[in-house]
Amino acid sequence: MAEVRFKSAPEREGIYEIGDVVEVYCDHERGGERVRDWLKGVVVQSDEKMVAIQFNENVYLTNGWMVPDHVLWCPQKSKNIRYPKKKGRRG
Repeated sequence: MAEVRFKSAPEREGIYEIGDVVEVYCDHERGGERVRDWLKGVVVQSDEKMVAIQFNENVYLTNGWMVPDHVLWCPQKSKNIRYPKKKGRRG
């Protein structure tokens, strides 16, 4: 097998780390109703392919089942996960 050498460590751009606050576009409860919208959570596990986000609210899988531990797994490069958008002040 050929030897691979790096001058520096491979880039980890776009990788979410444990403790990051993120938003996930998912099914969850808001005001007693089930909605599909962005929900803020915290990254509790992360590797180069997948990230686990834990929420305080009930979250649901796309097939309708509630996730009992409030943790959803997403691919690192999913379009359904992002850092929270900053809210500007209106004057």
